[in-house]
Amino acid sequence: MFTFPAIDPVALELGPIVIRWYALAYIVGLIGGWRYALLLARREPVRFEPQLLDDFVVWATLGVVIGGRLGYVLFYRPDYYITDPLQILMVWKGGMAFHGGLLGVLAATFLFARRYKVPLLSLADIVCAAAPIGLFFGRIANFINGELFGRVTDAALGMVFPHGGPLPRHPSQLYQAGLEGLALFVLMAVLIFGFNAKNRPGLLAGAFFAGYGVARCIGEFFREPDAFLGFLWFGATMGQLLSLPMILLGLYLVRRALTVEPSGDTPKRT
Repeated sequence: MFTFPAIDPVALELGPIVIRWYALAYIVGLIGGWRYALLLARREPVRFEPQLLDDFVVWATLGVVIGGRLGYVLFYRPDYYITDPLQILMVWKGGMAFHGGLLGVLAATFLFARRYKVPLLSLADIVCAAAPIGLFFGRIANFINGELFGRVTDAALGMVFPHGGPLPRHPSQLYQAGLEGLALFVLMAVLIFGFNAKNRPGLLAGAFFAGYGVARCIGEFFREPDAFLGFLWFGATMGQLLSLPMILLGLYLVRRALTVEPSGDTPKRT
């Protein structure tokens, strides 16, 4: 059994300026994802101007924050926020949902592609390949905050969390950082650098959706479900139920990329 390493959630405090590890995780994830996306966009075949990603990172940031917050409100606690809608704006009190953030980024990707005449699937491939970077740092921030901890366990990796009672629990945030972050990042990199997946627009996006959905479903078996939701249909958690459509969409995109010759998505040299 391990004792949770008590880490101050505030990384830096300068007078009225307070910078939390959670905010830093978002910043590092977005910047790291942006730089990696630029690297991938410059790799052959080049299907759009890589410099457009400098503008897209702003769109993606808005999609993550707005979508993540609204997703948490709608998917997890609609009854709570409908009684006090102003609480929706108080993001500093916590409450973000990955699936909402994903929908926000998807909307941003679609609108950006239309605005700048960028091939949608090619842009989505680059975004999805870089997304595990942000997921990794986000889960590490969850661990630092001592939130979203795992279920009670007698396994050797059990850890006592400050807000989880006296019994040891799975450090599920670290499991999810490994599955949703590191493992998924490696999978996407292997597809890009080992199998030239950029030649098949939509393949990387499909692999990400299906891969994340499977990783999230596995991680949820170790994670304590939200107290205000508990277990839902057939003993599944909300995270698992929301991941099922992702897996189906991912499998469809992979099949399409491997069997259908895309039209209007020709390489563009810069």
